[in-house]
Amino acid sequence: MKRLVLASSNPGKLREFRRLLGPLGMEIVPQAELGIADAEEPHATFVENALAKARHASRGSGLPALADDSGICAAALGGEPGVHSARFAGAGAGRDDQDRRNNEKLVALLENKADRRAHYYCVIVLVRHAEDPEPLIAENRWLGEVIDTPRGGGGFGYDPHFLLPDFGRTAAELLPDEKNAVSHRGKALAQLVARLRMMGNGNA
Repeated sequence: MKRLVLASSNPGKLREFRRLLGPLGMEIVPQAELGIADAEEPHATFVENALAKARHASRGSGLPALADDSGICAAALGGEPGVHSARFAGAGAGRDDQDRRNNEKLVALLENKADRRAHYYCVIVLVRHAEDPEPLIAENRWLGEVIDTPRGGGGFGYDPHFLLPDFGRTAAELLPDEKNAVSHRGKALAQLVARLRMMGNGNA
């Protein structure tokens, strides 16, 4: 399993997956390069959305497909934005504008809230073909808190506002290798790779 289609058009996610899987000899092809549009994400849970995206990309490409569904969940907001994280503030005029508006809305909703705890959550799904009855599924959480003023120029999404108490830095202030070692996506992907090794389904 050397060539995988990534069911995402998010350039930040593509960079992270290529950085994590490239050294393992896996070629990650974004679905847009194959003319595959984004799948609908109508479900209430991360795992259902990830499965829908992976099956859609595999069906359109004929390749094994990798998808993740992830987001930030704020304790004071009952877990929101959750599965709505990517378009929390509605459609933007581009990825950077979308991220800015999403962050502004999250910070505004948390104004005057004493509880700033939040966590990133990620589910990664790998299907070997579109109708795979046994998809590989991994998940992880990354604990932190939301701050009002953005810090750092790395990462993407909510990273500049996601403070990591153990580091004293935001996710956007971490170096890429630091982030991949401790993030929700990095740890979930490590679980997935470990399962592939156990199953002998690759040279990861």
